[in-house]
Amino acid sequence: MEPSPAQEGTLDRKLRMRIPFQAQRARPVEQRLQDFDETFLPLTAEEAIQAAERCIQCPEPAACREACPVHNDIPAAMWLIEKGDFIAAARVYRQTSSLPEICGRVCPHESLCQSACVRDKRHEPVVTGALEAFVADYERRRGEARIPVGPDTGKRVAIVGSGPAGLACAEQLVQRGHAVTVFEAAPAAGGLLVYGIPNFKLSKRVVADRIADIESAGVGFVLGTRIGKDKTVDQLLAEGFDAAFLGVGANIDAPLEAPGVGLPGIYQATEFLVRGNVALEWLPSEKRSRPQVGRRVAVVGGGDTASDCLRTALRMGADEVTCLYRRTEAEMPGGPHDRELAREEGARYRFLTQPVRFIEAPDGRVSAVECLQCELGEPDSSGRRRPVPIEGSNFTVPSDTVILALGYWPDPLIGKTTPGLETHKYGLIITDGKTGATSRPGVYAGGDGVTGPDLVVTAMLAGRKAAAAIHDYLSKS
Repeated sequence: MEPSPAQEGTLDRKLRMRIPFQAQRARPVEQRLQDFDETFLPLTAEEAIQAAERCIQCPEPAACREACPVHNDIPAAMWLIEKGDFIAAARVYRQTSSLPEICGRVCPHESLCQSACVRDKRHEPVVTGALEAFVADYERRRGEARIPVGPDTGKRVAIVGSGPAGLACAEQLVQRGHAVTVFEAAPAAGGLLVYGIPNFKLSKRVVADRIADIESAGVGFVLGTRIGKDKTVDQLLAEGFDAAFLGVGANIDAPLEAPGVGLPGIYQATEFLVRGNVALEWLPSEKRSRPQVGRRVAVVGGGDTASDCLRTALRMGADEVTCLYRRTEAEMPGGPHDRELAREEGARYRFLTQPVRFIEAPDGRVSAVECLQCELGEPDSSGRRRPVPIEGSNFTVPSDTVILALGYWPDPLIGKTTPGLETHKYGLIITDGKTGATSRPGVYAGGDGVTGPDLVVTAMLAGRKAAAAIHDYLSKS
């Protein structure tokens, strides 16, 4: 009898430990700054096999699997990859993930599965993210990424929002035989995956291919329709939908109140990224132009969105790009991997820096950011040490373009237009944590519109959990 992955791993663990580490290769900095193509090169089949052979097949429960929010069976996938059975490995991922080709690219693996890998003690983990993307891409190239469709149940479900939560919910529901229609406010489907994540991290082609899979399975997409404005949740239910899932995300930019914040040349992060990264025909008519980027750019904020803005500005021709953050790097909420890439590409960081005023140039545009130096005080409610501005420490940072990347709030529109739907904290939807059920029977929700800004994988997981709960609800109705 053929040994199991764990048994085989035990037999040759010492040999596996000797296989050298090879990080996923990035394109040269000078090359990638010339375009918006993906930063990292895909693995070759030979590289994938060698990378998977480095997995020592830890006994269950494997730490990498436990650290994955969707609990992908990573050891089983690694074992299949080292055997060259890439299609079977992709199917392992698809058992627990609706978007492996996307999560393999954008998940912060360095703080999830890869950080849990026992080989990360020497900073040489198995490159699980790159391998997940490799097998999903391989499966697609061979036409094997089709979504099976279940027997027709006669039930209809409306999904509001086509981001990772909505797409995952649709992908799961159609497999259970339900008729699904996705309503999206933007001109193109994909939500955050298209309008929030730059191409150099996630190619729009990858997203479009997965949406095409979902469409081919029979899911309908209604674009340019904002639920809460063009029609309400109650109207959807009155039109014959038996249940609804709200995957609306949290896409309202957090504001900064400071003199001069409305000057020309100052952008909110969402507008800057959308106009800088998305095909113009996919934008609302009033945004179908590229943002003007000057020679000196300042990005205010410290999350992953700030890193995306820094890297986008560099690709748009800025000479100096500086991140202004009011705490130290240790308190930054964004991933260190993205900051490392931004620094490689030329971005600079100024810490303990609090913008207090934006200075106007003679031509009426922004010309500089006035800041105060800060020091760290006691921890605040987030557990991070509070920045305390130092009186009289004012200085200026010359900037002819400023991008505000201060985080996101939920859109309160759905809550305001759906009677009986309970919300809190600026409009976040209250749900049952296990099922996604809201206070309205038959209405479920998940993703950033429930949790606030979080990972793609956690939004996807919420969509999958809600789909299972919706199926149970429909089966009893």
